[in-house]
Amino acid sequence: MAPIPHSAYQGVPGTPGTLVASSPPAWTRRLTPRRRTTAIAYLLLSPTLVLLLGTLAYPLAWEAWTSLTNLSPTRDGGPTFVGFENYGRFLVSHEFWRTVAATVAYAAATSAAKLLLGVGFALLLARPFRGRTLVFLAVFLPWAYPASVSVIGWYWTLNPPIPTAYSVAMGNVKYLVDGLLGGGAWAFVSVALFNIWRGSSFIGIFLLAGINAIPPELFECALLESKSPWHRFWRVTVPLLRPFLALSLFLSLTTAFADVANVWMLTGGRIVFPVIGTQTYWLAIHGGQFGPASALSLMLFPALLAVLWTLFRLFDVAPGVRA
Repeated sequence: MAPIPHSAYQGVPGTPGTLVASSPPAWTRRLTPRRRTTAIAYLLLSPTLVLLLGTLAYPLAWEAWTSLTNLSPTRDGGPTFVGFENYGRFLVSHEFWRTVAATVAYAAATSAAKLLLGVGFALLLARPFRGRTLVFLAVFLPWAYPASVSVIGWYWTLNPPIPTAYSVAMGNVKYLVDGLLGGGAWAFVSVALFNIWRGSSFIGIFLLAGINAIPPELFECALLESKSPWHRFWRVTVPLLRPFLALSLFLSLTTAFADVANVWMLTGGRIVFPVIGTQTYWLAIHGGQFGPASALSLMLFPALLAVLWTLFRLFDVAPGVRA
């Protein structure tokens, strides 16, 4: 008996080798292939879009509206629309500009240190050596360990609660730093060190993944063209890591500007040096001034957005490998 051709099985369910192509939904048949693909993509993304709109867009819109009112639980009656009055008060406030300076200094110092250490950790772990696993665990542990436990350990280390010889020595260091740099300098250093210790761990592991994603052939070609490690790093590694560097700085800046828990716990609940996050918390929770607190939290949003846009413009360039 002659074998039955394979085409005879097409469209017959349950037969071996059947390849049945599912037809597109009825509501997409009138669309062009390009629009059908776009519509299906948006349909698949719709759960994520709903989640983002519910957790990000709505709270941000509510905060923007609240910043234009005098909403306060201590005030009788509903909120009153005051326009940009809350913003105007901050612009002429000396305390606000002191807070802005402290926030910018904190974000810039910690982000620069985290990026430098993160790049160093990534380059170190990208090479095989004896004990690499232990070094990887040591670098990864600060980020993986719960922050609530880590911050208490840092607080006890930098501000020992038990009177011992060590606590006396740390007290002398605190007085020395505050005497040289001004009141609140030790608290600033304490919070910055914790942020750098924890953030550089994440950035190092993140950049290590970016380095591992680079084809090894590019490094081999660069090694043939140049014997200088710095030349190969600046001409090959950095251009290919631009997207990872941009995202690392993005996360570092946003977390620094919104850092409340670390500052609050490492200073023992005292706002020794104010940042935008702690000042907003103090106005809203302790002062009951929801309107001014919302305005304060949004004051640096345009500047931060401009910085992040510039950052992505600098890094979001097609990387060209020049050995």
